[in-house]
Amino acid sequence: MRTLYLFDDRVARSWHPFSTTRPVGELLFGALLLRERIERAVGLRARATLGCPELQGFSEAGAPPVPGSGETSGPPTTESLIVLGRWVPPLTSALPLPDQAPPGGLRLVCRGTPVGWLLPVDAPLPSPEACSLNGDEVGEGADPMVGGELEVPGNVLDRPWTLMAQNAERIMGDLAGLYPHGHGPDAAPLDPPPGVWVTGVHPVSAGAGVEVAPGVVLDVRDGPIHLSAGVRVEPRTHIQGPAYIGAGSHLLGGRLGSVSCGPVCKLHGEVDSSVLNGFVNKAHDGHLGHAVVGRWVNLGAMTTNSDLKNTYGPIRVQTAPGATPLNPVAVDTGMIKVGAFLGDHVRTGIGTLLNGGVMVGAGSTLFAGPVISGWIPPFSWVSAEGRQSVRLDAFLTVAARVMDRRGIPLDEGVRELLTRLHGVASGQGAGSGAGPDYGRAGRRTR
Repeated sequence: MRTLYLFDDRVARSWHPFSTTRPVGELLFGALLLRERIERAVGLRARATLGCPELQGFSEAGAPPVPGSGETSGPPTTESLIVLGRWVPPLTSALPLPDQAPPGGLRLVCRGTPVGWLLPVDAPLPSPEACSLNGDEVGEGADPMVGGELEVPGNVLDRPWTLMAQNAERIMGDLAGLYPHGHGPDAAPLDPPPGVWVTGVHPVSAGAGVEVAPGVVLDVRDGPIHLSAGVRVEPRTHIQGPAYIGAGSHLLGGRLGSVSCGPVCKLHGEVDSSVLNGFVNKAHDGHLGHAVVGRWVNLGAMTTNSDLKNTYGPIRVQTAPGATPLNPVAVDTGMIKVGAFLGDHVRTGIGTLLNGGVMVGAGSTLFAGPVISGWIPPFSWVSAEGRQSVRLDAFLTVAARVMDRRGIPLDEGVRELLTRLHGVASGQGAGSGAGPDYGRAGRRTR
């Protein structure tokens, strides 16, 4: 018997603005979460995510728990397979793992980067603090008793913008593996109804209950399209593959291309080369391009982001080097097409403009004014008058209300996680923070 654990190292914990509210394994890449990709490769469900004790309380359907500092996820009564959450194994080929862990254990290495360990029964699990180490220190700090190394295939993601930059290629590979020729265990080739135009040679696959209205264009000249169960596509929607549309999403018109979206997204306008992790409401016109968007994000009408400098030069971003969202530093992405990075529970007002490479921390609310650029700490209230800290009690009230509309509670563990993050971001005690009560503010974020 073998138990799978995921872990986040220091690099993963610096994946702002997402790593302050969720493990890296719970981010969408292609047609699967990073965690789902690993679970599929090794044939096991993850029992816990180690290495990020500040995320204790994180809770989402299907996601494993996150132990706090000093906690363990249970006695190692089985072999332990401990895997880095930002490792991307092959989708289809079998991993070269031995049937039984050797007495001294194995360190797993992918292209020179340690990505985990296979430990025998009764071997102690690494502590969350040890898993937080990076580089060559991973094996040395977490398991000095490892007796050998095993090279495993795949690649390791180093920055959150890689999710966007490599997403189109990843969708292509995922849909070819999951739905070859449009067929799969939970999908079949779409039989387009009258008035729906399909152009190109790649397949369009669809899950149960998909509705596609007349006047829709499904453009599969450059890649396949998958519409998950319960997706609705309204007239005058143009989807350009490769594209993966998550379950229960509603496409309301406009053009979407090279897009991955998680479950229950409402999308309208122009969405290009972006990853939306789920429960995103972009129901109005506006451009979202080369962006990565967290969960429970609401973009007001005409919210638009830039993704190209007028010099056509590489875009720099501001990001924090560690797990806490403090002391940001400039990083050159080396790419000329980089849009916005929006953390969980971000909201924008109508007409909000976002500069290329902007990092917006979780729980922030942005209103129209000057173009918003650079680094926006979590729980920021940004308007033409400047930036303040969002009131925690008002934020939690609204977040619970928003989630309840989708039948999902804001449970106590997540409340505590968000409360701790608010305390860190505001530099005050947990649960405090002066600022506007946007639960009663007159601004609109439709």
